[in-house]
Order: sequence, then C-alpha cells, then structure tokens
Amino acid sequence: MTSQVVKTTETLIEPILQDMNLELVDVEYVKEGKNWFLRIYIDKPGGVDISECGIVSEQLSEKLDEADPVPEAYFLEVSSPGAERPLKKKEDFQEHLYNNVYVKLYEPIDGNKEYTGELIAFEDDIATISYKEKTRKKEVEIPYNKIAKARLAVTF
Repeated sequence: MTSQVVKTTETLIEPILQDMNLELVDVEYVKEGKNWFLRIYIDKPGGVDISECGIVSEQLSEKLDEADPVPEAYFLEVSSPGAERPLKKKEDFQEHLYNNVYVKLYEPIDGNKEYTGELIAFEDDIATISYKEKTRKKEVEIPYNKIAKARLAVTF
C-alpha cells in the first residue's frame, strides 16, 4: 500500500514541479507512532525556500484530495532535502561528483558495509569513493546495484 501511495504522489507532483523548475528528490510515506506522514523532498540549484515549499504543498494537497490515494489520515510535509540529501538516482551521483558522501551497502566490499568519503568518479554504474582509513588514503569501487542507501555527508 505504501508503495502505491508513493507512486501516485510522484505522478501527481511531477507536473507541479516541472512548472516551477523544481526537482523531486524523494517521496516517503511512513508511520511514526500513531500518525502517518507523506513527506515530499524537493530541490533546485541553490536550494528551495519556504515559499516554494508552501506553493507545492498547496497545489499537491488539492491534487491528493481529488485523487484520494491515501486511505488514512496523514500529515503532508514538503521540504528541502537538507544538507545530507539522499542520492537516489544514477544522475544524483553524476551531479554530486567531488562531494562528500555516505554510502551503505547490501553486502561488504573489502570488509566494510559503510563508506564515507569523497565521490571521485561515477562511470559505468560504478561509484569510486576516496576515503581515509586511519592515516592512509584509500579508494573503493562500488557497483551501483550494491548500494542500499546513499546521501551527501556533511563533514567538519
């Protein structure tokens, strides 16, 4: 059921975002405690502001009321993905070369299931990450289909 809500929401929001030159980063439909949340993450170069989130929320809310894909009561949240935005698509990896990333894998590579470092390449569906292990700099090549989750990583 949750995957159908996500798919319907993606279909309904795409024309709204295209008109506003915004990008859909992610859609989540999750239960937290007793409440359901439909969360929409949008972005554009330079980031989105609260007024853009408000406009998208209003327009999407109307379309959701018409289509009625959500059987229970829920809270609609539209926001920026934040500094640690998820990397969901191959295009996201291409767009964020030379940024710090956190990657969690389905199965270990070189004994690790998690890597944090600089995304230095993404070619032929393989992400190359430069990372530090103690004081040594290393590189790991990770096939795209082995990535369970990925996001930008804020480092200090």
